[in-house]
Amino acid sequence: MAGENTSMSFHSRFRDRWTDPQPSRECHLDVYALCMTSHVVDQLGPTLVIHGGAGNVPPRTGEDAERFRLSLRRAFDAGQAVLDAGGPALDAVTASVVAMEDDPLFNAGRGGVLTAKGTVETDAAVMTGHGRAGAVCCSRHARNPIRLARAILAMSPHVLLCDPPEQVCRDWGLEVEPPEYFVTDARREQLERVLAGRHQAPRHGTVGAVARDYHGHLAAATSTGGIVASAVGRIGDSPVVGAGTFARDGVVAVSCTGDGEAFLQGLVAHEVDARMRLAGEPVNHAAMGALTDEVSSRVTDGAPATGGLIAVDASGRLVVCHVSASMLAAWPDHGEVLTSV
Repeated sequence: MAGENTSMSFHSRFRDRWTDPQPSRECHLDVYALCMTSHVVDQLGPTLVIHGGAGNVPPRTGEDAERFRLSLRRAFDAGQAVLDAGGPALDAVTASVVAMEDDPLFNAGRGGVLTAKGTVETDAAVMTGHGRAGAVCCSRHARNPIRLARAILAMSPHVLLCDPPEQVCRDWGLEVEPPEYFVTDARREQLERVLAGRHQAPRHGTVGAVARDYHGHLAAATSTGGIVASAVGRIGDSPVVGAGTFARDGVVAVSCTGDGEAFLQGLVAHEVDARMRLAGEPVNHAAMGALTDEVSSRVTDGAPATGGLIAVDASGRLVVCHVSASMLAAWPDHGEVLTSV
């Protein structure tokens, strides 16, 4: 099933509003909300898939598209280098997510969107196929929230911590930054437009990665800056195991992105796993079903919720799918690396 592309509508009244993009090295997904697009590839050996968010932002074009494409490729290469060296899936997904957290183009780490108070609060989670997880919410100090989530997994008896103090981060060997490090001019201007009512708050964000390593082990990682102008302390699906992040060896690893409240209520990442284990669905069907049944069936701001997910199963089959205007992603296809922007 090399490079399979599928697009489908899931509300009959929108049946004429979808296109079926042809697979290419640089894929432009000209598919809008209320339509589903998926890419399915059967990969041999280690497999990595990354995403930079899905939501109501139209597909990028021109120089904007090229900037995102290059950033996605750098993040993909960071994780792939780990797998090529025989490293574990958890290290690979962490490396890719760190690269996106350090890139202000993405809504994670530096460049995360601002709360209504003008602050950046980041959430992140990692999970291994062995069933171990670490997560953080509302982090204000850790340069790389995904590394903080890794530290919680490795050094804490807990799974989820809320904004661990700077000293705890330092004790765990993590880099910390002052609050102003995370705030960019572009995000400040974005917040001003939203609060002034001149601009609809974009529902697009979150970065993530899933991987299968040489030993067949799976891992997932997700990191986000949340949503523009949110209440201070708001937590989405990204750091919640089973909602935005999930992995189980022998089954699947999943990282989600989109309208967090819908993914939280639908426990979408775990829904993919459950459909595969209990109903015997292949990963591509399970992913599509979870999005249509648990995301697009819910309403956000008066419209069907949007989002997407990436997943890889125990055999190396990967899927990138979304029910949204666009999704930033990169994935392998038998020697090539494809991107969607």
